[in-house]
Amino acid sequence: MDTYTHGHQEAVVAHHAARTVENSANFLIPYLDPGSDVLDVGCGPGSITVELAQRVNPGRVVGVDVSTKVLQVAQKRADRLGVQNVAFRRASAYDLSLLDGAFEVVYGHQLLQHLADPVRALIEMRRTLKRKGVLGVRDADYGGMVWAPQHPMMDRWLELYHEVTAKNGSEADAGRHLLGWLQAAGCRDIVVTTSTWTYADPESRRWCGLGWARRVLESSFARQAVDYGLSDRSELEAISEAWRWWSTQPNGFFVVVHADAIGHK
Repeated sequence: MDTYTHGHQEAVVAHHAARTVENSANFLIPYLDPGSDVLDVGCGPGSITVELAQRVNPGRVVGVDVSTKVLQVAQKRADRLGVQNVAFRRASAYDLSLLDGAFEVVYGHQLLQHLADPVRALIEMRRTLKRKGVLGVRDADYGGMVWAPQHPMMDRWLELYHEVTAKNGSEADAGRHLLGWLQAAGCRDIVVTTSTWTYADPESRRWCGLGWARRVLESSFARQAVDYGLSDRSELEAISEAWRWWSTQPNGFFVVVHADAIGHK
């Protein structure tokens, strides 16, 4: 069973709930035709999922996740916005329990980096596609992230993140592997592009920095780092403080690098 590095604590879910189609799936937009049926694998709190449903209406959208807790958050979001052509269900990326050829589009956002067997998950996702359907995946590449000004404890954060994910059997630098994984899963006509989240203005810098300052202390990542003997509370507090410091710097700059990949059945 996979171990999810981030967890579903409030600090994590709040960060994930800020994701939209525009900022997290814009490369998928050309394939979102009204009336299309879409599957969102690893949907989390459903912020992307609900917007997908709004775009393809009257098509249907199904969001799946392994966490019942976060699926409840997603359903509340859909209910609050009055979006009725979306459904949420608990399922594993390895066993979606959905019919073959049910969807025109299948999407996975920041999913594969957390799986011990991403190719197996892609094969299962591809199975649910209709003929000529589109499989889209987007994953960050932690090794490609850059920031300024420098701080040794932020360097330690990135090192520790790689250590924890390696212990979990997952791939923090997933972005660079998407092409090969899609090839191994049998996809054709694969197109890979890149995109970024950039935090370089006071508002976004504060949101990013204070969000990670909390997540370093209040997430499964923090617990795993200590349980695995890779860190301790004192070091995590120092990393959290470094993120808080960075969030106040007028020249604070942080870039999250993503690979965005489209494969066809």
